[in-house]
Amino acid sequence: MQKLKQAPFVDLQYAKIDLHRGLRQGVPEVIYGAGKTAEQIIGIAQAMLQNGQDRILMTRIDAEKADRIAAEMPLHYHEPGKIGMIGEMPEPDGIGTVLIVTGGTSDQPVAEEAAFTAAALGNRVERLYDVGVSGLHRLFAHIDEVMSASVIIAAAGMEGALASVVGGLADCPVIAVPTSVGYGASFGGLSALLSMLNSCASGVSVVNIDNGFGAAYQASMINHIGGKNANTLS
Repeated sequence: MQKLKQAPFVDLQYAKIDLHRGLRQGVPEVIYGAGKTAEQIIGIAQAMLQNGQDRILMTRIDAEKADRIAAEMPLHYHEPGKIGMIGEMPEPDGIGTVLIVTGGTSDQPVAEEAAFTAAALGNRVERLYDVGVSGLHRLFAHIDEVMSASVIIAAAGMEGALASVVGGLADCPVIAVPTSVGYGASFGGLSALLSMLNSCASGVSVVNIDNGFGAAYQASMINHIGGKNANTLS
């Protein structure tokens, strides 16, 4: 009740930090680093720490910004996904496993953003990389992992067909992430996005191009639904 009576945000002029997001949604505000200076990110993170947030996720921060932030506060930086966190990784408390699947090695930066985010939100994460449609036997060799996952994130560029293939095999929700990988006619991921939106596999949903964070956030919500319902019933 005391937290609810406090001002709902902190105004830093260049940012208005939502202090109640964790109370409303279960996950505190995440700092999107692209377009922000290192100093702005540090100021936002300091205000969050001062208001009791002990775990702060930061997306889309390059190595140079990460170094400057790490000089001011204990940042755990994951360069492959250009993502970092202040605070320790939580113990997984989701109902199952979030499986991250990519069409090719070039999709890994987006997949790693998703993997780090999912782990930071309290999920067990497994990776299955470079199993695209140009060699489907690679995917079928890991069919047990596909069939045992609670949620699958399928990241692919080019024509984006991987999501439909995975969606036709799995009995769990599949979140498709089109990546901006491919030659000219892929239009920076637009071809993959349209292919995924037109998937004939019924259990496939789609997030925006290169949005590994959004896919992981949605996957985490799905992976925690059973526990949430159990807590409500108890």
